[in-house]
Amino acid sequence: MRIVPVVAVAALGTAVAVRVARSRERRFLHPDGRSFTGDLEVWGALQPTGAELFDRPGRHPVTLRISKGIGTRPGRADILGVAVRVHGPVAGRRHDLLFSTSGKGRVLRHVPVPRTSFDTVYGSILPYRTGSGRTFHLGVQADPDAGPLGRTLESVTAAARHDGAVLLLALADGAAVEVVGRLRFGAALAAKQDADLAFDPVRNVAADLHPTGLVHGSRALAYPLSQRWRGARTAARNPAAVARTNLHR
Repeated sequence: MRIVPVVAVAALGTAVAVRVARSRERRFLHPDGRSFTGDLEVWGALQPTGAELFDRPGRHPVTLRISKGIGTRPGRADILGVAVRVHGPVAGRRHDLLFSTSGKGRVLRHVPVPRTSFDTVYGSILPYRTGSGRTFHLGVQADPDAGPLGRTLESVTAAARHDGAVLLLALADGAAVEVVGRLRFGAALAAKQDADLAFDPVRNVAADLHPTGLVHGSRALAYPLSQRWRGARTAARNPAAVARTNLHR
């Protein structure tokens, strides 16, 4: 009777080993994705948040990546992801924001949830802290006034080609959710550019908006390790940002 769990553990171990080996050539997590140029239009929060990105209306160029966390077959359920790199407004400064499909509501927004369609809700799962000490969760969601993104990476690419790929950026503070901006997908990037992208949500941040908590802090080690493993260029050292995240500052 014990042979079943032993076989199951062996199969799981083999699957993980294969995945690690393949990650020398592609991402361990979110291996299947498409990247795009784009822009983020921020309308400004109703009340000051302590983060310039959300408090000051403006338009910023971005690089977007939409992906499948495990890499299931097209149209099958998966933990879907959205990565956003906000460029500027200071030359050379970047801000990486990462989101995964999550549940709705005050509790379930902290839980990654598999989805079959990209027309859904994505959350930061864990909180962010601003320069004023305020904490909240970030999220993006499908724009009901835009065209559908569909169920596959190819359908998202087609929507972007026809100027119909749009997501709304929101802040979640307790039960209150406020939409503060709009993300619009632009031109698709080449496969090589997609492969070279390496996001780091802990180091590529602004001082007044950063992830907080030890779970976030563990990503400070995991991201550069996995990126070096697959030969990608890692983010510049930023010990102050890592400390802010780990120490809840």
